[in-house]
Amino acid sequence: MKSIWNGSISFGLVNIPIKLYSAIESKSFSFKMLDSKTHSPIKYKRIAEKSGKEVPWAEIVKGIEISKGKFFVPTKEQLGAIKPEKSDTIDIVEFVDQDQIDPVYFNSHYYAGPAKEKEKTYFLFKEILQATARTALGRFVMREKEYVCTIKAYKEGLLLTTLNYSYEVRDIKGVDNLLSAPKIGAPELKLAEELINKLYKTQFNIDHFKDTFAEEMEKIMKKAAKGEVIEAAKVTKKERKEDNLIAALKASLD
Repeated sequence: MKSIWNGSISFGLVNIPIKLYSAIESKSFSFKMLDSKTHSPIKYKRIAEKSGKEVPWAEIVKGIEISKGKFFVPTKEQLGAIKPEKSDTIDIVEFVDQDQIDPVYFNSHYYAGPAKEKEKTYFLFKEILQATARTALGRFVMREKEYVCTIKAYKEGLLLTTLNYSYEVRDIKGVDNLLSAPKIGAPELKLAEELINKLYKTQFNIDHFKDTFAEEMEKIMKKAAKGEVIEAAKVTKKERKEDNLIAALKASLD
């Protein structure tokens, strides 16, 4: 596995050399836009809205819209003055209990591995986080962006998770129809609880879940590569027409 960031965790006066690795590898398919007749890829031109003319890369700058149709284009000097300084250290700010962090703040996951074999400070840090069931909160800069992150003991090593800032998370109160909850009766609660208990598993196993679209696309691509004819299978949709909640719960239990 190739590391994407090298540095260290700063924990008091202790320095822990680490490497970061992407924990997630997306398996989704990327579709390209093609000409329907020739299957030639479609390219986009950089067209200026006002002139309607194509603009070469050398004449393109980046700006931020500050009002309708008005943009601020910062200079390299202005950006350099406020851009976070490059850092190779994750500064631990505090420790919290693992259940104190709302999952809505979780962003991206990375494995933090020791920079070299038998790195005692790394494994001491991992063991103490595991023994105390605590999570470390830290700050660091990666790819010119400042992150706040959590570090927790995970299996044989450490899991680093970058967090969304509080102002990036939308308020759930903005969701429509949440403030008009109907009254739930005891019979409905009882039947719903029975249904949950019926589907309850004592152990979670992610391997029970598959991306069926990705699996089928992979099969089709293999056939297409061999020049085989791809026939579309007929899809039958399950109809669910049930207005009576209690009847629907009973039918689900059956």
